[in-house]
Amino acid sequence: MTAISMTPTERRAASALATIFILRMIGLFMVLPVFAPYARELEGVTPFLAGLAIGAYGLTAALLQIPFGMFSDRWGRKPMLILGLLIFAAGSAIAAMGDHIWMVILGRAVQGAGAISAVVMALAADLTREEHRTKAMATIGASIGVAFLAAMVAGPVLTGLIGVNGLFWLTAGLTLTGIAVVKWWVPDPQESRMHRDTQAEPAQLSRVLGNSELLRLDLGIFTLHLVQTATFVVIPGLLIGNGLALEQHWQIYLPVMTLALGVMVPFIIIGEKRRRLKQILLGAVLVLAAAQLGLADLPASNLTIGFLLFAFFTGFNILEASLPSWISKVAPGQAKGTAMGVYSTSQFVGAFIGGALGGALHGTLGDTSVFFVSAGMLFIWFLVATGMPHPRYLTTHLVRVGSVEPAAARQMEQALVAVRGVAEAAVNPEDGVAYLKVDLHALDHAALEPFSQKA
Repeated sequence: MTAISMTPTERRAASALATIFILRMIGLFMVLPVFAPYARELEGVTPFLAGLAIGAYGLTAALLQIPFGMFSDRWGRKPMLILGLLIFAAGSAIAAMGDHIWMVILGRAVQGAGAISAVVMALAADLTREEHRTKAMATIGASIGVAFLAAMVAGPVLTGLIGVNGLFWLTAGLTLTGIAVVKWWVPDPQESRMHRDTQAEPAQLSRVLGNSELLRLDLGIFTLHLVQTATFVVIPGLLIGNGLALEQHWQIYLPVMTLALGVMVPFIIIGEKRRRLKQILLGAVLVLAAAQLGLADLPASNLTIGFLLFAFFTGFNILEASLPSWISKVAPGQAKGTAMGVYSTSQFVGAFIGGALGGALHGTLGDTSVFFVSAGMLFIWFLVATGMPHPRYLTTHLVRVGSVEPAAARQMEQALVAVRGVAEAAVNPEDGVAYLKVDLHALDHAALEPFSQKA
């Protein structure tokens, strides 16, 4: 089968939506490495409330990201996207004007209420053909990693120039720029409809929540973001205690995160190409746990902290990249969007609890308690993950089959499963799409051609 490239409209859609993610996420993440020291200057602050402010966005994002996606089916992708960005900008402004910790907590919670992730994915699905959707989603997903790296470096530097209040105002400005991108760069979809490979569907929730393997992966992303958020309740204070001014923390984060990103790549390749995903996952969890124990036990020099953060972010990056891949392999084709929605919700809940728990532990039992508890949770995740079966190395593959009657759809499913490389097939007459689970190395693309009706 001759490969067909993405159209200019598809490339424009992927790049524009990735840009929106970067503009929004960089503002959200810039606060992470600088907020805990800044919070000490706020009226009414306690360590618990400082941690709560760091993670507050996670609670509202968890509650609203799936509903936002559903509302966009009814009221339109772009209107919901603009609404979410306006809410996020309003939250940033509230936090910027806050001189009391509770006002900043409110601002962070309002930021999270602008939960546009599901809307972005749905719009990306509207604007790309089935055969190119994975490329578009990968581009958007990569933008989150770019935003996180840039934010961890830029946050301390910009704090020295404009302060944390200035970071919140900058975040508001970047978000409003995102609205301009929505209006003038993102293409208008010809049709908006439900995409079960990218959107959550209430009817599939019981199927997803009843899948023990998916639940273990949800526990994993919950734990990963809990530990990450809790760690950064403490790390900035340790570096300041060692004489490194807040605006100089980029000198630690830039080399650490750049090296960790480079080290991650071969492990991801080994996990996917050599089918060692489970071994890589378990190893990365142990690396994270060891880094947390090192932060608790070893002398807290900046060199030691830098090395342990390198280990932490190496494991973190590996898991952040491999867990969604595992979800894609495990989730039924028609329920993939729902599985990813529950997964993302678990991630946001983890960030919320991580901030609150990290602040509470830091305030009552001290820095080391945060690291010991984080290590303990990682060991629990390790034990749970050891019981997971090795994933089937299957990929969700969509084929537009056009309008079919329900009886014909069942016959088509049987014919599709007979194609070499197709492990599962579900044809949805409403969508006119066949949701397949395939082994790409064995898939007979030519045999799928007769089923395909090009849009």
